[in-house]
Amino acid sequence: MFNKFKNRQVETAIIGAGHFGTAVVTQQLSTPNVAVHIVADISLENARAAFIKTGISENLIVYSKDAREAEKLIKDGKYVYTDDPMIIMDIPSIEVVCEGTGVPEASAKYSLEAIKSKKHVVSISKEMDSVVGPILKRKAKEYGVVYTPVDGDQPALLMALVEWAKLIGLTVISAGKARDGEFILDEKNNTVSIKADGITVHEDYVVHILDEDIKYFNKIPEGQSDEYIKKRAELLKGLPNAGAFDLCEMVIVANAIGFKPSCPELTQASLRITELPIAYCTRETNGIYPVTGVIDVHTNLRREDESGMGGGVYMVVKCDNAYSNYILATKGQIPNYDLSTVVIYRPYHLCGVEVATSILSAAFLGVDTGTLEYIPSFDLAKRAERDIMKGELLGNDHDLKLKALILPASKKSHTSPVPGHMITGNRAVRDIKYGEIIDYSMIEDMSGSVLWKLRHEQEETFNLN
Repeated sequence: MFNKFKNRQVETAIIGAGHFGTAVVTQQLSTPNVAVHIVADISLENARAAFIKTGISENLIVYSKDAREAEKLIKDGKYVYTDDPMIIMDIPSIEVVCEGTGVPEASAKYSLEAIKSKKHVVSISKEMDSVVGPILKRKAKEYGVVYTPVDGDQPALLMALVEWAKLIGLTVISAGKARDGEFILDEKNNTVSIKADGITVHEDYVVHILDEDIKYFNKIPEGQSDEYIKKRAELLKGLPNAGAFDLCEMVIVANAIGFKPSCPELTQASLRITELPIAYCTRETNGIYPVTGVIDVHTNLRREDESGMGGGVYMVVKCDNAYSNYILATKGQIPNYDLSTVVIYRPYHLCGVEVATSILSAAFLGVDTGTLEYIPSFDLAKRAERDIMKGELLGNDHDLKLKALILPASKKSHTSPVPGHMITGNRAVRDIKYGEIIDYSMIEDMSGSVLWKLRHEQEETFNLN
């Protein structure tokens, strides 16, 4: 696809030198069409370290806080690190901005300014995207640039999988992601465990299963999906399950592909790959859903010697024609018992390592790696997991006093739920009781912020109720 551009490099800027953004920088020497000569982060150490990890000579790495100086340095082959992301907007050679601060207000500000500066935006910050992604995509189109979700993270990869399925005429029954952490079944010792990964699971956990219950970890028998899902959830309740960040990603996908969440907290079943087409399909095929077009999350269950999902994405599909469906179910995909559904999955997401496809699609083709439509139908909301006192600071998706759920998107009112990442860094203005969903009456009004202004514009533009 990109052969005709083989001698052209796309100058790309990274805002936010975290885990994901750093990988975009370190991969650049292996992607000849992508050049990353500037990294911005509030931590100068992190910004500079991204280039060091790439293997770039330290004498080529230079600090700057001036756009003109930075442009000259880049033309001279230097690598610029800065703590002022706004200079990127005034550097003419930058075509694409990868925004990955993960801080909703900062992400909104930098993404909007990049669009206004007619630079393509590759959105790494799912927190911001889940709140105002649709309006930023609309604005980018108006400015003649691209706003795209980022390949390498699950939302864009799942969107692409579903769009491909629709293109070739498959009926997508359900779609979703596997959690990064996986439940490992040890049948010899009757245990199920999950290992710390340093990102989403912070310590090792082990649950011991009684002899009489180990049968529930055999492959789900036909017609018993509800029973097995419920029993596994009961037996594994001591293990960590999906986090708010998992639900955040599925909000983005639901809005992009027009699917509905299975339930406000998603099913979060513990399933083998081979059980996805058995359980995550409709009741008419002995699954758990009453309808098709469902978004969900699961934790992959496997033995140590079995392949995993790697936090990848999946869809359960069928063909409406019997002959076509026979081909679908017998040519390498994993089917359910009567071959009426199959699972198609991508058992990996390579984070910043595979972002080049989004960068180059935007710069070379003027298209994003998401979907044509992006309609704000659902929001991530937060519920108090304990009593919260007036004046307490509310955190992000890792704040354990808050629990995530997915609700229909609504217009701002005194009693409507606040989109989850509009409360990040906010404070409670009154006591909030355990179990209450955070609404606008409970938190500080930040209507003057970029994030809140964009959200208001999105609600008006898309006529939310």
